[in-house]
Amino acid sequence: MPISRVNGINLSFEDTGHGEPVVMVMGSGAGGRSWHLHQVPALTSAGYRVITFNNRGIPPTDACAGGFTIEDLIADTAGLIERLDLGPCRLVGTSLGAHVAQELCLARPELVSQLVLMATRGRTDFMRRAHARAEREFHDNGGTMTPLYGATLRALQNLSPATLSEDKEVRDWLDIFELAPVSQLPGYRAQLDIDITTNRLDAYRGIDRPCLVIGFSDDLILPPHFSREVADAIPGSRYTEIRDAGHYGYLERPDGVNAALLEFFAQYS
Repeated sequence: MPISRVNGINLSFEDTGHGEPVVMVMGSGAGGRSWHLHQVPALTSAGYRVITFNNRGIPPTDACAGGFTIEDLIADTAGLIERLDLGPCRLVGTSLGAHVAQELCLARPELVSQLVLMATRGRTDFMRRAHARAEREFHDNGGTMTPLYGATLRALQNLSPATLSEDKEVRDWLDIFELAPVSQLPGYRAQLDIDITTNRLDAYRGIDRPCLVIGFSDDLILPPHFSREVADAIPGSRYTEIRDAGHYGYLERPDGVNAALLEFFAQYS
């Protein structure tokens, strides 16, 4: 992966395909390569140039284990868009990456032409706050769980009941999660301190770019009503919900997600 000096850090990215640019922002605990399983092939085949990257905290981008803020992640994304001279461009984000994308659209609207937000939110609730606190405490206590226990917990949190009921699919997912544990990465611990507890729904009424919000019907981390609230707040935005999909819906149901992306992008080509 190329490395670029952006916003005071070394940021790793990949630039794939040719055509109008799409910048994709990943959520916490995962790298930009996650988009390459399904979304990047679909977008490049449709004639788009796709830029993915590792947020700070995810190697080989600088770990920044001492901590950082949501404003840092927003500035990193804006800096990469400017460094590669991409703006205004299509911007896609999921989970924490969606929060980064929607805040960037408010702060730097001239960099964004279209906005796609997956598994997003504009506020939090007690369950989400408690879950975040539990993750920080687990990390700080040294994390004694086995890789398999961590993989099963990750599966229960992130996959839909439809996927969990399929034995072969579950075995494949557990193999993936065991091979890619994130709980002990110092940069991931720094990501857990990102504070997005402020209610920002009123602020999102100021987003004035075409926007598609995608919710996942079985998302336990960020249930789809959070995404629908964001869609309701952004003037003129569209909302679609992918059935039988958990928090990793872009990996579980890539055909539905990719079709929604391409249909939305084509309306403004």
